[in-house]
Amino acid sequence: MAVSGSNLNALVMRSPAKINLFLHITGQRSDGYHLLETVFQFLDFADILKFEILKDSHIVRHDEHEFLLPKNDLIIQAAELLRKEFQSGNTPGVSITLTKKIPPGSGMGGGSSNAATTLLALNRLWNLGLTRNDLLPLAVQLGADVPVFIYGKSCWATGIGDTFESFEPPQHWYCICVPSVAVSTSAVFSHPDLQRNRPSTTKKAMTKKDVQSENTTNDLEPITRLLYPEVDQAFKTLGSYGEAKMNGSGSSVYLRCDSKDKASEICRKLPSHLNCVVTQALNDITE
Repeated sequence: MAVSGSNLNALVMRSPAKINLFLHITGQRSDGYHLLETVFQFLDFADILKFEILKDSHIVRHDEHEFLLPKNDLIIQAAELLRKEFQSGNTPGVSITLTKKIPPGSGMGGGSSNAATTLLALNRLWNLGLTRNDLLPLAVQLGADVPVFIYGKSCWATGIGDTFESFEPPQHWYCICVPSVAVSTSAVFSHPDLQRNRPSTTKKAMTKKDVQSENTTNDLEPITRLLYPEVDQAFKTLGSYGEAKMNGSGSSVYLRCDSKDKASEICRKLPSHLNCVVTQALNDITE
């Protein structure tokens, strides 16, 4: 989320995607939220958000992409929540221009990243002086994946994905397929056959090598492949080159590669409808 250009009235920020190196479901709370164990890493694949202070009080989003997003998406919700909690009625408005590259529903956390980037950017533009820890309670209100983008570093995550411990896996290159289908997180998590009671482990028991071994998996994968044939086919296609894994709760499927050249080589061989991305993992996006 580094600033690529700024002045007192405007900011341009990268809003990166994320990857789950595994995702285990260890239980479910009484409020319906699932208890998770996962390792988050970020990707050098990002949306771009431009923030410009307005003379009036309106908060507006402009789209420079072809994806269909709701008018009141997480970007607008984040801005309005921050203003409600920490500013007075004379807060200046802001124009937010979104150049989106991370497909919605892909499991790469684009919407959550956009929300976190909005909180961080407006904290600066509105001169609120809040720390990342100050912003975490707002992030939790916006969605389960938003807090990790505020935290900004690769981590071992538990709870509902909002309790973090430092964890720095190798920054591998990846070939990622994003089939043209948006996965419904609620449909997958509510499915009666979803695995919900995997035995818990600990960060201490899980080495950096283990997080991407046959000992870990994504517990959402079987149901997602059952409900979405496009994801199942992406697994079969990418899996012919190595061990394919599903990313988070969405449609994207990734393959760890030894180098950028290897990831690019595989990507060139894949059908165009799989919307392949070559990217490297990042352990810190706070700079």
